[in-house]
Amino acid sequence: MQVADDKVCLLDALPDAVRVMSDEDVESARGELLARVIVQPEGEWVSPVAEVFDPLAMGLLVMEGLLARHVRLGETRTTELVGPGDILRPPDLEGGEAKFPAGIEFTVLEDARLALLDRDVTAAVCHWQPVVTSIVTAAARRSFSLAELLALSHLRRVDARLIVLFWQLAYRFGRVGADGVSVPLRLTHETLGRVVGAQRPSVTTALNQLEAAGRLSRREGGGWLLHGEPPEDLGRVR
Repeated sequence: MQVADDKVCLLDALPDAVRVMSDEDVESARGELLARVIVQPEGEWVSPVAEVFDPLAMGLLVMEGLLARHVRLGETRTTELVGPGDILRPPDLEGGEAKFPAGIEFTVLEDARLALLDRDVTAAVCHWQPVVTSIVTAAARRSFSLAELLALSHLRRVDARLIVLFWQLAYRFGRVGADGVSVPLRLTHETLGRVVGAQRPSVTTALNQLEAAGRLSRREGGGWLLHGEPPEDLGRVR
């Protein structure tokens, strides 16, 4: 982990806030909402950022990149994908640590830049209602995405889980083109399995089935291209 000397404006990761602010307010906010940058290259991220444990700090705002947040419960490990606009903050556990073997780990999948929302930056954020609302909205959106992941993990077919996941990722990271919707995320079969709750061999088989059915194809250089529309009948994905 590296704390860069430069600073970044939080508005760059919060377009929802900018859309409801006047040009004058945006200009003023850009001068106030500056935060130190944390640069994290691809790979395991094991070093905690001490400032985010401050109870008056919001935490870290992802500005660029893609991270995998792994939740470990005993020998089980599930994964959530975290990207620009997401807030990372340690959980507040009432009564101390969890009573069962659990933990949270991070892997940086694409070089990440994160803004450190320490107590001073948090105080500045509170002066701008659109920014507060945008951050709360992002947190709520992430909670909805997690609920959708929980729901899709209960689908019987692995190919159904994967196609729902890819369309969910398309809404957030995708780009529409003449050949379909591009999802430019380099995700291993193991990572996909942890996200949808399936073993890696099952993911490989399901991806091959979806590709053979014309539902998706692999992008040159990594990522996926979705074809057609999101499935309406998840019991008959192909």
